[in-house]
Amino acid sequence: MWISYFLLLAVAAETTTTQESCNIATDSSCSNVSHVLDPTVKQWIEELPTENSMYLSGAWMKSTSDTNNAIDVVDPSTGQTISQVAVASKLDVDMAVIAARQALEGWSIDTTLKERRKLVSRLYDLYEKHAEQMAQLITHELGSPIEFSRDAQVGSGSYVMEQFLHEVGDEGSFESFYQLDGDEDTTIFHQAIGVVALITPWNWPMNQIALKVIPALLVGCPVILKPSEETPLSALLFGQLIHMAGFPSGVFQLVNGYGRSHVGEWLASHPNIDMVSFTGSTRAGKQVSLAAAPTLKRVSLEMGGKGANIIFDDLIEDNDFEDFQDAIENGVYEVMSNSGQTCNAPTRMLVPQQYWDFALG
Repeated sequence: MWISYFLLLAVAAETTTTQESCNIATDSSCSNVSHVLDPTVKQWIEELPTENSMYLSGAWMKSTSDTNNAIDVVDPSTGQTISQVAVASKLDVDMAVIAARQALEGWSIDTTLKERRKLVSRLYDLYEKHAEQMAQLITHELGSPIEFSRDAQVGSGSYVMEQFLHEVGDEGSFESFYQLDGDEDTTIFHQAIGVVALITPWNWPMNQIALKVIPALLVGCPVILKPSEETPLSALLFGQLIHMAGFPSGVFQLVNGYGRSHVGEWLASHPNIDMVSFTGSTRAGKQVSLAAAPTLKRVSLEMGGKGANIIFDDLIEDNDFEDFQDAIENGVYEVMSNSGQTCNAPTRMLVPQQYWDFALG
């Protein structure tokens, strides 16, 4: 008989201040706040296109929204608003789709895989060059410790890019040759799906953006990225790196905004988008499916996971519990990584009933 127990601890760092919350990015009176931004980090934030936050047709543009809607970017370690990012309008989304469709043939057919790989490789080099800037932005918008941002958050983006570049190789091809019924000239072509909308979560900003954007670009799909409204700053920097790398107009679009009844839903329901890829909650995933269904587009969903960590007693040999104990301790550590905000965090530990007390100890 198996029994389960667990430990789901909320790890939070609290910061207290005697002053009321204010917007560090715009209010000079915040200069006396004890947790004021480092000058270099503040400059990096100010250099981001937070007002011209729509990247459409190879250029940064202001939103056409007739409201003063903006996303407040709050530093979780201080509770201070460090920036504001303009949100997209329905017209902005339509323009993004038009630009992507116009780029589709040139990117997927006229541009060779070798040329696409060269541009992604250039993007990777720029990403590595701006790694510290990216890490600082993630720390201040997400709240992860700076070393974790450097090693895990930014590092996971690097790893993803490296792996996809490796997979296609220098002379990669999407053609396969088969002998079918004695016909040796049969060729199967793998073609780009088309224009894809990519909706990413906040807990692993660069990992998720890279996991979606990089393979789509490599195979020839123009993309429209909607990053999480909780972590838009790192996405803006990523967009700047795309621009610096020299990708053609319309190949990459960036639109900021919210999900339900806003940018996320507009993208999922858009008739001229061929596929939507979403990572996030089960609730939001259902909304994406419902919005996409009338257009019969392809839908890829990666929703709330967090499964069981099963530890078997075959780790115990000759009454030696060392490996069994290591497995328990490592399991707890893996849950706490990124404050538990990871889809595959093993938040339920299962051990044989007879070792319940040992596991608790």
